[in-house]
Amino acid sequence: MIRITEVKLPLDHDETDLKHILQNRLQQAPIEYHIVRRGYDARRRGYIQFVYTIDCVVKDETVFLKDHQLDRTVQKAPEVQYQFVVSYQEGEKIANQEGYISPIIIGAGPCGFMAGLLLSQMGLRPLILERGKPVKERTVDTFAFWRQSKFNAQSNVQYGEGGAGTFSDGKLHTQISDPHHYRYKVLTEFVKAGAPDEILYLSKPHIGTFRLVSMVEKIRGEIESYGGQYQFNAQVQKILMDKNRHVVGVRLTNGQEIAANHIILATGHSARDMMQILYEDGVKIHAKPFSIGVRIEHPQFLIDKARFGSQAGHPSLGAADYKLIHHDYDKRGVYSFCMCPGGIVIAAASEEGGVVTNGMSQYSRAERNANAAIVVGVQPERDYAGHPLAGIAFQRELERKAFQLGGGNYKAPVQRVEDFILGKTTQVMGSVIPSYKPGVKSSNLIEILPSFVVKGIQEAIPAFNRKLTGFNFADAVMIGVETRTSSPIRIPRLDNGQSVNTSGLYPAGEGAGYAGGIMSAAIDGIKIAEKVARQIKISQR
Repeated sequence: MIRITEVKLPLDHDETDLKHILQNRLQQAPIEYHIVRRGYDARRRGYIQFVYTIDCVVKDETVFLKDHQLDRTVQKAPEVQYQFVVSYQEGEKIANQEGYISPIIIGAGPCGFMAGLLLSQMGLRPLILERGKPVKERTVDTFAFWRQSKFNAQSNVQYGEGGAGTFSDGKLHTQISDPHHYRYKVLTEFVKAGAPDEILYLSKPHIGTFRLVSMVEKIRGEIESYGGQYQFNAQVQKILMDKNRHVVGVRLTNGQEIAANHIILATGHSARDMMQILYEDGVKIHAKPFSIGVRIEHPQFLIDKARFGSQAGHPSLGAADYKLIHHDYDKRGVYSFCMCPGGIVIAAASEEGGVVTNGMSQYSRAERNANAAIVVGVQPERDYAGHPLAGIAFQRELERKAFQLGGGNYKAPVQRVEDFILGKTTQVMGSVIPSYKPGVKSSNLIEILPSFVVKGIQEAIPAFNRKLTGFNFADAVMIGVETRTSSPIRIPRLDNGQSVNTSGLYPAGEGAGYAGGIMSAAIDGIKIAEKVARQIKISQR
């Protein structure tokens, strides 16, 4: 395979145009080709182009590469096929030995289910423990919360099969280094589970919530077909250890004890009770930076116009997104996060008496508003003091203040952008109708946000407007609060993936501080599953 980069075509091109430009670039007709990546170049708003990377089969590949050795857009295509560290036959043989104890995975989010899938495909029969419900039952509970304020502390946006990413835009973009082709492994498994083929090549792929629900179910079926198991409504109360601090199993809240020598901790960034349990049991934990702020909503057509100019609304482009960053007066980062084109703002609380916001889009991205978190960096050594879990208290206090400001019934406090910049309480909403359910209450977010967050966002919005015209639209709305951008802790681990002071415990994913989104969490799950498989293989020699 030959890889050709920087293949540029207008928005209205067809496959014939693509074949023609390939033939011109290759100076021969490709024997076959497939698209590796497709993005767009919108630097010139009136002349947006698609930009492709394409792998081709050509005649006399060696000669071709020699003839084009000075062309940086032509290279040999890299191998992207995932290679298992333990084959299914090897793993099955190990698992059939007398005395074999299955590895346990705590949490069935992207990190947990990808770790479970990989271990199952290696024949090692993991047991996945999920404190919440199967994804369809969880969806019923979540929609009941949004529509009727019926909150379930064990089944919500944060807890349950599929993790927090199930109710999101389903974004699969990541900028992490990936020399071992983990990303391709994740994407191909998602396609097998029902995701559209285009996620394999779009530069910013997304799936949407409804597809994610069915995909998560299919992945569970795949895991079970290889001998893996799930146990729902199975909240871990304690990690059991021997006197040498090696894990020997878990105890659930119902009293059940399950033996295990290898435990992958994939609980997500909102499993605060588990973080407390680990801290009390002496597992090494560090406080880490995170960010807090609000969700902002604009009319989607305004964002489309600002990004695409006269080509806004072109069906090939879809709803426009954005990514913005500003460094404020205090040298803090203020930035957009988890931008959801054509989406809605959702209630994402995981504790009673707290308001937490997040963003969600369906695959079509067809809702009237665009939303994103606008957040400011929080530093442990600068903004709060105390033990490693003090960041949780910092988040929780802000969520409870938002709950009270919103009226104490899970409605969220909301404020027009113009009012926020001027420091005024919003009395009447303007042309932008907030999408948040169970509902909103006109408020003054300045009353509850830390002063450095208020000042940072007040400074950033005009700065963002200089990059994205209309961002300071007076009637745009800000909904509070966004606190779950990432975990407030990190559980340090050794090169073998295990906790630095608790052997057999493998901290992974967002909750342990090693990921920030569906793709990075899933990739970390694969990495840790490989390390567990290697350790099991060594122990069985």
